[in-house]
Amino acid sequence: MPGRPRGQGQWALGYREPLNKNEQFKKDSDGLSVRDRIENIYAHRGFDSIDPQDLRGRMRWYGLYTQRAPGIPGGKTAVLEPEELDDRYFMLRVRIDGGRMTSEQLRVIAGIATEFGRDVADVTDRQNIQLHWIAIEDVPEIWRRLEGVGLSTTEACGDTPRVILGCPLAGELETDVLDATEALRNVVDRYIGDPAFSNLPRKFKSSISGCAEHCTNHEINDVGFVGVVGPDGEPGFDLWVGGGLSTNPRFAERLGVFVRPDQVDAAWVGVVSIFRDYGYRRSRNHARLKFLLADWGPEKFREVLETEYLKEKLPDGPAPAKPIQDQRDHVGLTPMRNGTFALGFAPRAGRLSGTILTAVADLSDRLGDGRVAATAQQKLVLLGVARSDVAEVTDELATHDLLVNPSAFRRGTMACTGLEFCKLAIVETKARADVLYRELEKRLPDFDEPITINVNGCPNSCARFQTADVGFKGSMVRDDHGNTVEGFQVHLGGHFGADAAFGRKFRGLKVTADGMPDYVERILRGYLERREPGERFAGYVARAEEAWLL
Repeated sequence: MPGRPRGQGQWALGYREPLNKNEQFKKDSDGLSVRDRIENIYAHRGFDSIDPQDLRGRMRWYGLYTQRAPGIPGGKTAVLEPEELDDRYFMLRVRIDGGRMTSEQLRVIAGIATEFGRDVADVTDRQNIQLHWIAIEDVPEIWRRLEGVGLSTTEACGDTPRVILGCPLAGELETDVLDATEALRNVVDRYIGDPAFSNLPRKFKSSISGCAEHCTNHEINDVGFVGVVGPDGEPGFDLWVGGGLSTNPRFAERLGVFVRPDQVDAAWVGVVSIFRDYGYRRSRNHARLKFLLADWGPEKFREVLETEYLKEKLPDGPAPAKPIQDQRDHVGLTPMRNGTFALGFAPRAGRLSGTILTAVADLSDRLGDGRVAATAQQKLVLLGVARSDVAEVTDELATHDLLVNPSAFRRGTMACTGLEFCKLAIVETKARADVLYRELEKRLPDFDEPITINVNGCPNSCARFQTADVGFKGSMVRDDHGNTVEGFQVHLGGHFGADAAFGRKFRGLKVTADGMPDYVERILRGYLERREPGERFAGYVARAEEAWLL
């Protein structure tokens, strides 16, 4: 492999001895083995009985992370030892592959949040619902309730295949290229929890979708199946590989192949197996699939996939059509094939409560068809609403501050977990994002363009700051008085779709957390004054003089 020496821990090349402590604990005991200890030891003996390798390692294989201990400022994140950052409670991630839930499933999640998690629930930008304040003693009962309605936390975290993104309205829209539901379910049902894929070099993110809006953001997944019409008119998938963000962002690349719906599970297994066998395991910082693809290139990756794993050639295929719109969130009123409507609505930067989720489940039963879905933009969608009930559903959601017709700022703002619960965070995010969009609504009430504002608490990009119109990466900064305070490095003009690009960043361009509203107002006013007809903010940033953006 050009540019990278041998000895990167690649199993396919014979390097099976662990090269770091993470690889060692996975060899010592597979991550999936921790469930037995949780149920039979830790839940009975309590937090202090948990083995440290399980606590900060294997428990992630079941969606469990220790929360950040209260009162630790962001400046201490990289200074303190892990055990000093740990709280005695957990964040718990419920995986919802494809985003679709029944009202019964949502009601169970809501009940768990209320009863065991201090009534806090977050919808993430990967269609999970994340709970907080979970005690180890309650985990077996939580699993029993989730699994009783067909949900799971298995491999919601860890060096595993994480939740598989799918369109929340798959099969429901006239615009669909194809319904990817069966293809996605086949992969989930066959391979999630399979020990053959429970020891990957790092996390592995997937999307399988036929949505014409490209709502699963295939450009930043390790593997993405994107709906296309094949050379003979048959609908299928274009295969993308090697996307990812964090500190080394990279867009996925097309392999140039056409994958029939009945080939998706084999192709998915092939890609994840390449990652397992050839992925770099020496350094955690280079253990994502994107680094292997960067060294190999798409041509070699395709060759290895076809010759070593699929044992057959895949036909050449077309690139996906341009997305039919660029907001990708399914917010608002969307007509469904059966004559009813889907109502997509925006929580407060993903923050909800069990009480509110219960109300949504009840509303879905009463005036919808008993289905609710999460999007990859921290939004929710209520399906199957009759035309005559649209106004009532919209009004009832609004009583819970869930808006079907939100402002551009409410609609476009996302935030990661942040300092409140996350041990990696440097700054607070959810409350900052809430203040920011509410201030912008007051200051720019007539703003008339879609805008994405992503607020991230650290460099790891859980809220995708590099792909937003305005992306904020948490850091400690100096204020006007020379004091070190919470703040953000600014990235501008990131976007998906045609000519996808990561946001521009400028040396020294940082704002304090308190200064965010003033800064965003200033640059958006400049955009409104200088924009050309039909020009979106990302296009404006690409041609803007630096002085316009500082």
